[in-house]
Amino acid sequence: MNPRTEQNRIIIFDTTLRDGEQSPGATMNLEEKLRVAEMLDAMGVDVIEAGFAIASNGDFEAVREVARLAKNAAVCSLARAGVKDIDRAWEALAHARRPRIHTFIATSPLHMRVKLQMEPDVVLEAIEKSVSHARNLCDDVEWSAEDGTRSEHDFLCRAVETAIKAGATTINIPDTVGYTVPEEYRALFEMLINRVPNIDKAVLSTHCHNDLGLAVANSIAGVLGGARQIECTINGIGERAGNAALEEIVMALRTRADALPYTTGVKTEKLTPASHLVSTVTGLAVQANKAIVGANAFAHESGIHQDGVLKDAQTYEIMTPESVGLKTSSLVMGKHSGRHAFYEKLKELGYDLGPNALQDAFVRFKDLADKKKQIYDEDIVALVDDEVMRGKDRIKFVSLQIVCGSKGPQSAELELEIDGELKSTKATGDGPVDATFKAIRALVEHNAHLQLYQVHAVTGGTDAQAGVTVRLEEDGKTVTGQGADTDTLVASARAYVHALNKLFVKREKSAPASLMA
Repeated sequence: MNPRTEQNRIIIFDTTLRDGEQSPGATMNLEEKLRVAEMLDAMGVDVIEAGFAIASNGDFEAVREVARLAKNAAVCSLARAGVKDIDRAWEALAHARRPRIHTFIATSPLHMRVKLQMEPDVVLEAIEKSVSHARNLCDDVEWSAEDGTRSEHDFLCRAVETAIKAGATTINIPDTVGYTVPEEYRALFEMLINRVPNIDKAVLSTHCHNDLGLAVANSIAGVLGGARQIECTINGIGERAGNAALEEIVMALRTRADALPYTTGVKTEKLTPASHLVSTVTGLAVQANKAIVGANAFAHESGIHQDGVLKDAQTYEIMTPESVGLKTSSLVMGKHSGRHAFYEKLKELGYDLGPNALQDAFVRFKDLADKKKQIYDEDIVALVDDEVMRGKDRIKFVSLQIVCGSKGPQSAELELEIDGELKSTKATGDGPVDATFKAIRALVEHNAHLQLYQVHAVTGGTDAQAGVTVRLEEDGKTVTGQGADTDTLVASARAYVHALNKLFVKREKSAPASLMA
């Protein structure tokens, strides 16, 4: 085994706020992006790709505010190979302590011919001009060869050499469509190291998509081939099948240090809180059998497994739950708990709320405690996330009364606060959920179609809080909302309203013609 040295330090480049947000329905508003960025900065991520500054005013504002917020991580904005893109990125990054411009252009024959409609020599000229312009503005410039794994080796070497000569300090070779396999990806980096004469002047980077389920394996293979930066996202979210999952990569390197002698700066105890936060703000649930952060990652049902774990956890657990920030549920909170105990519990769970948000959360906690005999950590997390996510929403849930049963019609009386004005209505429908959603539609006019309605119990028991996910689609725009309450119908109304608020934000965003996958 090679000794651990600074040369074996892996840079973790998180693109949850850029590539991750391109997941259908995963759009985040500014407040949500800042919460995620603050978590990423605190957990030790090296680079935060905050967005695509030229894509919209909303993206520009997000990059600018994340640049102001980050205390430790470098903050990056994506830019196509054009002066306007690069200038807009630099304008957004002006206040960053450690700014990085990330510019890209496609290098595969298919992309150059069909998408760019450019000859290879023209692409090389574009690389030289764009990287040089970016380097004149910023000392830290990353260049990406879009669809790099399907590029011809000779041309890719020329492109990489051109980018480094023009001033690129990081060279990213993305597996844009999730096509490569580990041995092939490792060999690609080894080939570049052997053939590109100035390769020692830049850090090589991976960026793998998960279309074949190989994103994490390919990323690690890239490191074995010489890459020292990995681009990834929390929970592996991203376009299509997603990206390489940050938590899986970090824990693979930590757990298998014998075979993978590499280190990262990530505080692994923050992985579970980060996973939960991203799931909450995007509305993309984490599958139960997801590695590292899934609900079943440390669960044992088989009798043989249970017996082994009780005797020695290492029989079936290759890492400890505590190492990824997983805490067992506790029952110490209840209706007699005071503010101080509640505030301390929030700190333990990783929340740092302002005075107003704390008070609002405490009021909802006391209401919940009157309904439930036993309050679990998961209950508090669901309650607080549900409250915090709605801080600046235009539409706010106020109250809901339902009449339902086997003898119809089922009806819903609903009150909402819309732009500060209290409005109410009554609607009937085919069941209480249909009646509730029709009431919301009556108060908030929109053309969105319901694509997904999903309910799960936050904890066990008949008095458990319901967690509801709603996905809406309008004119090709997809958004996902979440709500939590001991009353499933109230949780449903909250989730639908949350989705509508996100839809209004997304209406204001206009994506550019071409985004890098």
